[in-house]
Amino acid sequence: MYNTYLIRYGEIGLKGKNRPQFERRLMENMRRALSKTGSSRVERVYGRLVVESDAEPAQVLDRLSKVFGIVGVSPTLRLPLDMQAVSDGALQTLKDAAALVQLPPGASLTFKVEARRSNKMFPLTSPEINGQIGGYLLENIPGLQVDVHKPIIKVNVEIREKNTFVYAADVPGAGGLPVGASGKALLLLSGGIDSPVAGWMAMKRGIEIEAIHFYSFPFTGEKSLEKVRDLCRILANYTARIKLHVVHFTDIQKEIQKNCPEELRVTLMRRMMFRLSERIAGQQGALALVTGESVGQVASQTLESMQVINHVINIPVLRPLVGMDKVEIITRAQAIGTFETSVLPYEDCCTLFLPKHPATRPRLEQAEQAEQALNIEELLAGALDRTIVEIIKS
Repeated sequence: MYNTYLIRYGEIGLKGKNRPQFERRLMENMRRALSKTGSSRVERVYGRLVVESDAEPAQVLDRLSKVFGIVGVSPTLRLPLDMQAVSDGALQTLKDAAALVQLPPGASLTFKVEARRSNKMFPLTSPEINGQIGGYLLENIPGLQVDVHKPIIKVNVEIREKNTFVYAADVPGAGGLPVGASGKALLLLSGGIDSPVAGWMAMKRGIEIEAIHFYSFPFTGEKSLEKVRDLCRILANYTARIKLHVVHFTDIQKEIQKNCPEELRVTLMRRMMFRLSERIAGQQGALALVTGESVGQVASQTLESMQVINHVINIPVLRPLVGMDKVEIITRAQAIGTFETSVLPYEDCCTLFLPKHPATRPRLEQAEQAEQALNIEELLAGALDRTIVEIIKS
């Protein structure tokens, strides 16, 4: 059984003098992802990140493939700097990979050896290693054929300072940057399709997220809140845990419904949400808000609405979905595993108070005039006092 895994990353390699900082963050996140799988060790070995784990390979690969910053994971053999040991390891690797291949009747198994020799003290050059190992494989596997252009199996051989790594499989990773490398932001998380995808995309750019959910009990029940917790659990698969701030929003909605023009309800609710989010972000050290808004998708997502809503805060608002249409967002939600939970039929606070004809191009002076009927600071303080914080783990 393979218990060594070679980790490849993409953007981190371009970070110059900051590269060690990104590598350390990635290694911390890998250790956290593997913390409950058994005994694991993450180390930097001659320009590569390597994992040693006694857990089941399928479990290790599943966990590591969800760690942002990793572009590929390969179960590998760590071997001495000895050509016979390396040739035998390449033979085992090829046989293991071939066992997973279903060839059409009459087709031949093709392969290629690709050696990289970063250890220039090793006596053979990369082409010589390719030739020697390739010949050994041809001698020991009847019917095997070489195809240097489109092989069915590629056997990779990396000659490093003290060890050789031999592998064939390459499990794609999530890519991006390690979570936490780009600071922290607060995700406005509803129970819908869009906001979990926005949170995932923010994490992919290295942003640690905390979530805030606006809860309208008794108009929305415990099942609605549990749905949000479930979405956090799915997102936590990519970051181990997420802090969820549950804000009691009912009193604010009632006051808006009672005292403000119907067509401005959505705009005014969003302005209150942003005010509350900015305050919680400040308490938690978050540098930005993240929303699931996409331009033109619903009434509150026109540029005019966004401008009026943004006006009440000074913190940046990140909108990762701004250029995506609904089909693209749904496709991403299905890929990351949030879609089936998002479409469960439990209403959130916005849909329950949605007017028949919401303003799509509100003016700032209209919103400010309407808010004069509200005791904003008292409403914000009441909502913040009743906020509950939960830690949601994967």
